Amino acid sequence: MASSNKAQRAERQRLAAATAEGVRLADSAGRTGNWKRWGPYLSERQWGTVREDYSATGECWTYFPHDHARSRAYRWGEDGLLGICDRQGRLCFGLALWNGTDPILKERLFGLTGPEGNHGEDAKECWYYLDATPTSSYLRALYKYPQAEFPYRALVDTNAQRGKRDPEFELTDTGVFDGNRYFDITAEYAKADANDILIRITIANRSPEPASLQVLPTLWFRNTWSWGRAEEGCSTKPRLAAAGDTIIATHESLGNFELACAPDPRGIQPELLFTENETNVQRVFGGPAVQHAKDAFHDYVISGRVDAINPARIGTKAAARYRLDVPAGGEIVLRLRLSERSADAHRSPEPSDEAAFDALVAQRRTEADQFYNLVLPQAATAHEQAVSRQAYAGLLWSKQFYHYVVKEWYSGDPAQPPPPPGCHAGRNGDWSHLYSRDILSMPDAWEYPWFAAWDLAFHTIPLAQVDSDFAKQQLILLLREWYMHPNGQIPAYEFAFSDVNPPVHAWACWRVYKMSAPRGSRDRLFLERAFQKLLLNFTWWVNRKDPDGHHVFSGGFLGLDNIGVFDRSKPLPNGGHLAQADGTAWMASYCATMLAIALELASGDAAYEDIASKFFEHFVSIIDAINRQGGTGLWDETDGFYYDQILTDGEVIPLKLRSMVGLVPLIAIEVIRANLLTALPGFKKRVDWFLAHQPDLARHVSFCTSSDGHDVMLISIVDRTRLQRILRVVLDEAEFLSSHGIRSLSKAYEREPFTFCMKEDCHYVRYAPGESDSGLFGGNSNWRGPVWFPVNYLLIEALERYHHVYGDGFRVEHPTGSGRYSTLGEIAKDLQARLAGLFLPSADGSRPAHGTETRYASDPHWRELVLFYEYFHGDSGRGLGASHQTGWTALVVRSIEALAARRSEGAQ
Repeated sequence: MASSNKAQRAERQRLAAATAEGVRLADSAGRTGNWKRWGPYLSERQWGTVREDYSATGECWTYFPHDHARSRAYRWGEDGLLGICDRQGRLCFGLALWNGTDPILKERLFGLTGPEGNHGEDAKECWYYLDATPTSSYLRALYKYPQAEFPYRALVDTNAQRGKRDPEFELTDTGVFDGNRYFDITAEYAKADANDILIRITIANRSPEPASLQVLPTLWFRNTWSWGRAEEGCSTKPRLAAAGDTIIATHESLGNFELACAPDPRGIQPELLFTENETNVQRVFGGPAVQHAKDAFHDYVISGRVDAINPARIGTKAAARYRLDVPAGGEIVLRLRLSERSADAHRSPEPSDEAAFDALVAQRRTEADQFYNLVLPQAATAHEQAVSRQAYAGLLWSKQFYHYVVKEWYSGDPAQPPPPPGCHAGRNGDWSHLYSRDILSMPDAWEYPWFAAWDLAFHTIPLAQVDSDFAKQQLILLLREWYMHPNGQIPAYEFAFSDVNPPVHAWACWRVYKMSAPRGSRDRLFLERAFQKLLLNFTWWVNRKDPDGHHVFSGGFLGLDNIGVFDRSKPLPNGGHLAQADGTAWMASYCATMLAIALELASGDAAYEDIASKFFEHFVSIIDAINRQGGTGLWDETDGFYYDQILTDGEVIPLKLRSMVGLVPLIAIEVIRANLLTALPGFKKRVDWFLAHQPDLARHVSFCTSSDGHDVMLISIVDRTRLQRILRVVLDEAEFLSSHGIRSLSKAYEREPFTFCMKEDCHYVRYAPGESDSGLFGGNSNWRGPVWFPVNYLLIEALERYHHVYGDGFRVEHPTGSGRYSTLGEIAKDLQARLAGLFLPSADGSRPAHGTETRYASDPHWRELVLFYEYFHGDSGRGLGASHQTGWTALVVRSIEALAARRSEGAQ
């Protein structure tokens, strides 16, 4: 059935390529069109980022807080509300709103900084990505704006009073949405062509009473002229100017554009406002007054300061000011058009031609429907398709312009005061080569507005379903010389590029390669390019993270934050070093993937047979080390589980904590068909020699017949017997198995915390199914109980591969203690159903991910909205952490696809 599902997916890909959006994608990939020049690349948050931090202490949250954002020019990017920009972030468009009561214009999303939140940084707004095509030919997003004064102070103060064991105080808890006294602001973008964008803003008053609102669609240039660097790609300051009721934008490299603004429903043209995207030095730093600064529209609209804006109607920031009275339960639609000014530019429809304008927007929406009707499996239910559609929307809206040149950041800018002594405090100092000015897939556009290496690898799996070229480009990008360190390390994330994420990049390259096209038409050049650079990265891992050269690895925290007894990225409390079960297993999996890629490339070039042999032998050596070094390696025969070990002064101390660390060994499995061995005689000869001359290692390699009747060679860390033992723990509802997936820590530690003492130094780990209850490794994520999508996805994939080999004859009790037995394939499907169930409504309309917030279950203006959280409560399934992490949480589309495939198989 697996081959049937692949054939169906390939056919859907073929048909989707023939749709209007598919043709645009092909034009973009072949560079015959420029459909991706404009997109949702404008960040949700630029303030508080490492890039904007020039403090002496490296405290980015306090150096550039939200209160400065409206008044202070950004150095490395821009942010805005439901906005777009070009792919180099030169010209930006976003919304500004004022309900008549707020102390500031609502130009950007508000949230708590890391130190302010009782569980770290946290966005305190309600916004949703509803739709997006890969070329951004159609985009739709929603923002819920309260009509009462926005409760900035209450959100800060109430959260400050709460501790680690208390829930976060959210915007929906403040009462500002009670009585439906809010506006739904929907922004739609539809491209007439690559440089002609129709903008449709719908303002819906959900209140039972009329309400006034000012809407200021805003156009501005990213400030590239205040720093004294020609490298910014703009030696001449750009300009915005009024031409009647139109804003003209002139930029030396982008070209000339115009923003045409239709009148409001009463026929009143908006007032055009102009200022400069320059810092209000007086307000921010106490310096001399600056005329026409970045925050001029705040002063003009809210305080009535006429002198704040430029009467000459020129500048680098402009807005069209609409003053609206929205009837109770009614809607008002505003129409604008951002388009290129040239002799052959598309000139129709004008935003004042409502019928033609709305017809084109509707056409692009229909084309988006046609595309997704083929991308999404037909056997998926309406609810499943709606969830998948929003997951893809969030993933595509999270493509952001990311600009960070470490060398320039360190040295400061010629036209600015030099950075203070101690600035950056060594952060990223050994990454002076890193030069980023690219579109990158972000984990969460507000909470994580910077790329993270292992997050991005998982992003590319669902991305490959809708835009395989972008998925491949993202994977190649982090391997390029302006990202990858000369020593071969892949940058981890903005706060510390030298931190170590799990090595899943090769796995993502291999999966995207196979997903992107059916066998026979796959992108071999992509795979070969990736493989060459991955060799450098693999060598870095071997040289840096295997301290004794014994094939047992110590990778640090490995993206699992606080999962350890102590911070695994720091020196151990009593010296020595940590032999990591997950680090070693990740490297075994890395070997297995590199072996698979090498064998694929060897089918067309015999030179790759040699490197395939190298990875085969290294893979087996790591398996031997994790299972047998020192007797039993990192395996505990009594508990039937893999544990980290402290190695110090010749003593081996196991950290017998049952966590996700001990489950990662399950993913290191490779299955090679015997006919492939026969087709590669050089590789087969070396394998035969190895098996004959290394009998102590050969025991980890087995030959059998897979469930589909093929003779195969199986190599895995976990053999059949140990697999059964581990799964008893994994499938125990009192340990790892929750109603919503596999927990990251055993629930057994809820009753009795794990305790580890060395001399008088004791550490405790308690099962925490929700938010983190400690400050270890920050406070905004928790690997001590919740369900996380990335590792669940890998475990499901591993179970499917074991089932492929062992077939229906291998059954385990599921759940443990139930007396019911299932095949590994059935267990994989059950886990996929549990993950998908986080987002699917029950009979009463509630979704586990939304917790106890009843609006999402009962209110017609909320119940179709879905949030894709960073991780999920290990018991209730409530969403936690970042609320828009449709990076790796978008993997749910793969679970839904699997459920639909199973339903389709049943129908057959």
